[in-house]
Amino acid sequence: MSLTTAQIESINDAAENEKDRVFFWRCDELRRAGYSFRDVLLLAISDDVDLHLAIDLPARGCPHDTALRILA
Repeated sequence: MSLTTAQIESINDAAENEKDRVFFWRCDELRRAGYSFRDVLLLAISDDVDLHLAIDLPARGCPHDTALRILA
């Protein structure tokens, strides 16, 4: 069974929507952790950044600037 162009576009749209939802969720979580808008974008856009670590570092008293250097 082969997929039609419309079906392929629908799959691609769903994947893009999921990526967008994950990005915005990461942004929300990082803002709640106290990061600046600029740092939120830098951290949220990178799939390599461990979100749990990014939230945990400031919660344990690590300054945001230091946490950003550790994460980047």
